[in-house]
Amino acid sequence: MAQKIIEVKDLKKYYNGGAVRALDGVTVDICKGEVIAVIGPSGGGKSTFLRSLNLLETPTSGTILVDGVEITGKKVDLPRHRQKMGMVFQHFNLFPHKSVLENLTMAPIHIKGMEKEQAEQKAMELL
Repeated sequence: MAQKIIEVKDLKKYYNGGAVRALDGVTVDICKGEVIAVIGPSGGGKSTFLRSLNLLETPTSGTILVDGVEITGKKVDLPRHRQKMGMVFQHFNLFPHKSVLENLTMAPIHIKGMEKEQAEQKAMELL
């Protein structure tokens, strides 16, 4: 059985005192090595879900575990947590003077200290 990397249980995010339910009971497991896509209509909660995984949004309720550690409902080292989880914002911009490969390898090289060759190999696997 594949190792669970992210476990989301009954995740809810409400706005305006519960009048707007961006997320209403999302439950999903994401396993090591799995690449997923979050798709749906405009206003369906896709960005809210992704922002919740990075704790850029505070969930109304529910739990999120990353590598078996619950990150909701308690103090968490946010910079360290966010280093492990990348995301592309809805209105993202690549550096126009760099190639797609260079854009993809910047963070692993400069933030995580990964060797250039290793970062390029990983980027090519994802492309």
